[in-house]
Amino acid sequence: MSKATIREVEIAPGKILSIETGRLAKQAGGAVVVRLGDTMVLCTAVLNSEAREGQSFFPLTVDYREKFSAGGKIPGGFIKREGRSTDKETLTSRLIDRSLRPLFPENFRNEVQIICTVMSADEENDGDVISGVGASAALLLAGAPFDGPIAQVRVGRVEGEYVVNPTFEQLKSSDINLVIAGKLDAIVMVEGEMDEVSEEDMLGALSAGHETIKVLCQAQIDLVADFGGAKTFEYTTIELPDGVVEKVRAHAADDLEKHILQPYSKETFYGGIADLKAATVTHFLGDGEDAVEETEEGWTKSDIKKAVGKVESDVMRELIMRDGRRIDGRGLTDVRDIWTEVGLLPRVHGSAVFTRGETQVISSVTLGTGKDVQPVDQIFTTEDKPFFLHYSFPPFSVGEARFLRGPARREIGHGMLAERALQGMIPSQEEFPYTIRINADVLESNGSSSMASVCSGSMAMMDAGVPLKKPVSGIAMGLVSDGKRNAILTDILGTEDHLGDMDFKLTGTRDG
Repeated sequence: MSKATIREVEIAPGKILSIETGRLAKQAGGAVVVRLGDTMVLCTAVLNSEAREGQSFFPLTVDYREKFSAGGKIPGGFIKREGRSTDKETLTSRLIDRSLRPLFPENFRNEVQIICTVMSADEENDGDVISGVGASAALLLAGAPFDGPIAQVRVGRVEGEYVVNPTFEQLKSSDINLVIAGKLDAIVMVEGEMDEVSEEDMLGALSAGHETIKVLCQAQIDLVADFGGAKTFEYTTIELPDGVVEKVRAHAADDLEKHILQPYSKETFYGGIADLKAATVTHFLGDGEDAVEETEEGWTKSDIKKAVGKVESDVMRELIMRDGRRIDGRGLTDVRDIWTEVGLLPRVHGSAVFTRGETQVISSVTLGTGKDVQPVDQIFTTEDKPFFLHYSFPPFSVGEARFLRGPARREIGHGMLAERALQGMIPSQEEFPYTIRINADVLESNGSSSMASVCSGSMAMMDAGVPLKKPVSGIAMGLVSDGKRNAILTDILGTEDHLGDMDFKLTGTRDG
């Protein structure tokens, strides 16, 4: 039998988290089994040795799956085999992806696949956050070029005390349910829900979680050392040719800045950027019969367009940090114009439109009976849901034409952000014994449609007569930083999300 290498960490008195490698799934690039209590997750990482030709993005895939057999259960329904991912599995996959993706080199294009499979499930410890620890350890063992390790923990607060990786029973009486991912020296991702907590309490939870994260990261480093070191993984990043960015900057930077300083609308902004890219390509490659495939330096049309994009990003970031001016002319703390309307749809129980700048969401509320609850059939929970929000992002909302499919991971994730934001203000079933469904349909999008869904959903429920404890709203904050200068942005645009260094969605009431 293969000999296992194991590292154990006491994350709370009597609560041991172990990371094991060397015994299972040895043909994967890296494989670990993470265990907390009797919950065990097998996490594997495989990296392709070469980047796919023409690949323009980092192809990272994360899949978290829960086997019903792990909890001694058989799936309900006619088909007795696990099917498409549940919302819980999709959301956990996104949590791991969001924690890891920013830590890979910017131009790394080799395909990376992470699979986390719950093999054993007890009734106390969830498999989601420990999968983040296992995914990181598997990547380390595979020799992946990411700036890790990272670890994920869940932080709760029971009777005024912060609890790391609380049990399901402890979460029932906790006023904080926060998932934190971080490295030895920094936090990289946060997601969760709180019962109107203060900023001070939020910072306390982050601090408590990061202390355990540091220990878990060090345990991964020690595990790899005990195992004999990580595999060697050789790769090359997809870089622009030398000199092209500098030449494009000298030619186009002033024109790009003039364009950015013009009165803003999404359509004219992107249209103008496309025109500037075309003009820059013509400048370097010629036009019509005189056009060439590449310059004397070997720069292609694609190289020049990418260089324009890099210069555009640099110019916009510099305007923000130097002048405090954003691409639509707003200052750092300005919120775009807002207009709303309730009762727009005559035959639904409640409806509301919320528009912030060029982001618009219409939400409708349907009230049902106990027969309309959302049944839940999972290994860690079977509690039916009397409140749920479905978020839709049709292609016309961003001026595109493409096939309609079922909800993508992004739609499921953004819908859950809005659902969790509103959940705490829903009256109890004893007070309001109805099933509540919100449809949040994005009609226009240019920055944080999920937060607009919170606002429209809150108003639509009030229009339907749901006795909310308090109204809820949400906004997306951003950050642009060069290490010396920092600019915090209120109500970010889609472009600011893309070029910035943080997208932080925050929801709450007047009180927390």
